[in-house]
Amino acid sequence: MEHLAAVLPDDLIDERALSKLRWRCRRGLLENDIFIDRFFKRYGSALTVKQAQGLGALMELSDNDLLDLHLGRKALAQVEPDLAREDVSEVLNMLRATPERSI
Repeated sequence: MEHLAAVLPDDLIDERALSKLRWRCRRGLLENDIFIDRFFKRYGSALTVKQAQGLGALMELSDNDLLDLHLGRKALAQVEPDLAREDVSEVLNMLRATPERSI
């Protein structure tokens, strides 16, 4: 019988979980897809379980609410009070991070 180790919030997600999360993050608005694609390019290889949970919670939002959060037009508490959590806030800040530009 195989022993399964407990997964901690700061553990990195495995490739299978990352693939499922990417699939779940597909959106109807191109603008959201651009933010999310950039997020995965920057952070996908170092995404933790806690961050994946935060991103999953954001994916429950409508496309318009998600875009409003990305653009800073609304705060988490305005869109969904239950999402005003540390994991969701952390991921939202990561999504909003400006990409580094090469000179």
